[in-house]
Amino acid sequence: MVFEREPRDTVLVMLQDVVPNLLCDVRYATVNNFTGRILYQSDTLYARRVVADALARAQELARSYKLQIKIYDAYRPLSVQKLMWSIVPDERFVADPAKGSRHNRGCALDLTLCDLQGNELDMGTGYDEFTERAAATYTDLSQEVLNNRKLLNSIMTSAGFTVLLSEWWHYDFLGWEKYAILDE
Repeated sequence: MVFEREPRDTVLVMLQDVVPNLLCDVRYATVNNFTGRILYQSDTLYARRVVADALARAQELARSYKLQIKIYDAYRPLSVQKLMWSIVPDERFVADPAKGSRHNRGCALDLTLCDLQGNELDMGTGYDEFTERAAATYTDLSQEVLNNRKLLNSIMTSAGFTVLLSEWWHYDFLGWEKYAILDE
């Protein structure tokens, strides 16, 4: 890992250290993911320090609605990206490792909203469902789901993120392109 000797915006930090009591469901540390394989040896999530700070702001906003954020994924090593691409070589859902992903830069988060008891709000599809219904702009959904997605988007954009149009759960930190790809 990159540690504090680096400028603050290049440091990878544990998200749980910056956002106390953060709900996490790290699917890639289990077989409960689209690959059916364990991809991460740990369920500890990392991101750039500036991304973690922005997530903390998003969590504060979520709490103002009596909700909380649950994280599925954050920083992803390039080696894992290559494996994902070998299984789903479709740039709508998996970034081409030749270009690197926002996750490989420590600047993307996969997440959802939960109530204060940890129950996920209905977002219309599950995490990592690679269908048109997962698109952030898909509208043939119940009003409740549309409202939930709109609220998630509002919270995340207010904190400095933008949604990936093909995945309602994927948020990129603004300025992600200036960060280097990592394979830690």
